[in-house]
Amino acid sequence: MNPLDTCPPRADAVPLPENIRSVQPGGGRCYQIELAWGRWRRWLLKTFRPGYVAAMEQLRKGDTTGSPHPILDPRDLKYCRNLCTAHWAPEHDRFAWRERLPLARWGLAEAQLMGWPLSAATIGLGMLPGWLRLLAIVPAVLLGLVIYFFRDPRRTIPGDESLLVSPADGKVVEIAELEHDPFIGGRAVRIGVFLSIFNVHINRAPLKSRVVELRYHPGEFSNAMNPASAERNESMWIGLEADAPPYRRMVVRQISGLIARRIVCSLRPGETLDRGQRFGMIKLGSRTELILPAEGLQLKVQLGQKIQAGSTPIGRFENGSS
Repeated sequence: MNPLDTCPPRADAVPLPENIRSVQPGGGRCYQIELAWGRWRRWLLKTFRPGYVAAMEQLRKGDTTGSPHPILDPRDLKYCRNLCTAHWAPEHDRFAWRERLPLARWGLAEAQLMGWPLSAATIGLGMLPGWLRLLAIVPAVLLGLVIYFFRDPRRTIPGDESLLVSPADGKVVEIAELEHDPFIGGRAVRIGVFLSIFNVHINRAPLKSRVVELRYHPGEFSNAMNPASAERNESMWIGLEADAPPYRRMVVRQISGLIARRIVCSLRPGETLDRGQRFGMIKLGSRTELILPAEGLQLKVQLGQKIQAGSTPIGRFENGSS
């Protein structure tokens, strides 16, 4: 029987749980500094640029209900776009250029908070006399590592829409068969990807899909190379449903690691993602898992293979439909 003839009903989107009150629910010092700057910036805008605030309010679309602070312009959505539907049309978003930077937008605060002091130290030490200027090498190397870690290179998404693409950069460290996954509703295959601190840490959607449910699990920060870390570590569980019949379900899990402490997931239940679309990141070394229905799955990766988010094919289903 053709599975397209027996499509299950579309799943209802589940509201966000109470412990997801930000796109970065684990918080963090840089996160708190950026939120504090946001409060100061909004005061400045309302005090000295009321005309700008009124104009942006007229152009704003959607609903701000659920946001933890006033939404004056697109910058205010960075950490709460999963809590409300407010947005601006691309032509009215004065800060859309930030999405085109080769750095992850979710890491711009960290890159600046660490980058500017390191730049100043490099310049200052470089002005010392004689061999002492060689000390500038240390902050220069650290600055390079910061920029390198938060890089966000462009990726070419395969044209074959039946292909599922990798949700993360890194190395395939696990391919395991599961007897039953409760969300998928049957046998499944789990693919574990380890991200070292040298990998790009942006996560991307494996296919065009609708977000059904998100679950945030606070936990430990043990070595992400250990499969047991998937159960113990801080993680974000993302339940997806393919946007085309037979509406297969799948799961992406963002898992923190020994060094990684901050998971970013900007998704809200009910929204649709394009294949290869950015939806979050894990800051520093970590693990990402993709759980797929086993029935009809043709894997295109193997253990030890190095893969790239959005561009490396993970597999496809026999009938060619997602």
